[in-house]
Amino acid sequence: MNLIVAVDKNWGIGLKNKLLVSIPEDMKFFRTETTGKVVVMGRKTLETFPNKMPLKNRTNIVLTANPDYEVKGALVFHTMEEVLEELKNYPSEDIYIIGGASIYRQFLPYCKAAHVTKIDYAYEADTYFPNLDEKPEWSVEASSGEKTYYDLEFEFVKYCNSRPVM
Repeated sequence: MNLIVAVDKNWGIGLKNKLLVSIPEDMKFFRTETTGKVVVMGRKTLETFPNKMPLKNRTNIVLTANPDYEVKGALVFHTMEEVLEELKNYPSEDIYIIGGASIYRQFLPYCKAAHVTKIDYAYEADTYFPNLDEKPEWSVEASSGEKTYYDLEFEFVKYCNSRPVM
């Protein structure tokens, strides 16, 4: 299982249920990595998409505590156990956890790889991702090196988990 996230210098990922910044190369990377795959998200993340609709050309799985929540074009589950059971139907390498914060925290131990876009800027944020540099089980496997978008520096970093829960 994989996860994909963009973080700022302080591992911030959002403010008021919105991304901190939109970098076209990061958006392209996200599309390339997840198209044709399974994406797992929370309800609030889904509701940030255009027209609050699931992502095209992907199997969308939504985890929400709301028992009445339904959305056309997505599989909706209400417990972590239900989602993990559903995910057994797909190859692990085709599964991407895409947020938000509580979904990332719940699924992080199950992920083998984390695709992190690290942005070299500290934004105002109210939502954070766990700092993988401080977690001994996570190590950097690959890095794109520095990239720029106008005056913003960022890099794509792939972390690997030495002890994923299976």
